[in-house]
Amino acid sequence: MKKVTILALLSALLIAHSAFAADTYVFDKLHSTVGFQIRHLFSKVPGKFGDFSGQIQLDEANPEQSSVEVTIKTASIDTGVKMRDDDLRSPNFFDAKKFPEITFKSSAVKKTGDNTADVTGNLTMHGVTKEVVLKVELLGKGAGPKNSTVSGWDASTALKRSDFGLNWNQVIEGTQMVGDDVQIELHIEADKK
Repeated sequence: MKKVTILALLSALLIAHSAFAADTYVFDKLHSTVGFQIRHLFSKVPGKFGDFSGQIQLDEANPEQSSVEVTIKTASIDTGVKMRDDDLRSPNFFDAKKFPEITFKSSAVKKTGDNTADVTGNLTMHGVTKEVVLKVELLGKGAGPKNSTVSGWDASTALKRSDFGLNWNQVIEGTQMVGDDVQIELHIEADKK
C-alpha cells in the first residue's frame, strides 16, 4: 500500500510541475504588428494584418518545451492602398472569403542564444501547409500596467508565396510585377495571463 501511495504522490507532483512549468502570454494587438515586405517591380512594398491573435507558452526552465500559436484574418490585410488591398483579398491572391485565416502552430523550439530561438512550426495559408522556421528574440519581460507582466518579442522568417499557391503575376518588359520572396516580421507585446 505504501509503494502505491508514494508512486501516486510522485506522479501527482510530476503532473503538477508540468502543468505549472509554462507561463501563458497572450498577444496584445494594440502594441503588436504582424507585417511583411514584398517586391513590387524595383522596390519593396510593406504591409500588415490588423486582425490577429496569438499566445505563447513560455517555459523558462525548459525553453524547448515552449510553444506558440498565431491566427491571422486574411481580410484584415492593409498596405495603405484600398485598391491594392481589395485585390490582395480577391482570388488573385489570398482569396479571403475561401481562406479566411492564416495560422501558425509551433512543433519545435531550439534555443540559439540567451534570448533567441529557432521556432519551427506549420504555417497554413491559402489552403496549403508548409513547415517554416521563425527566428525569435525575447526582447525582455517585466512589470506592466495594471499589475501585469508584459513580454516583448521579435520574430522573422522568409518564404516564397508560390509555395502556398499564391501565383498571380504579370511581366512588364521582362520584370515580374510582384516578387515571389516575402519577408515576414512580427513585433509582439504579450501579456501574462
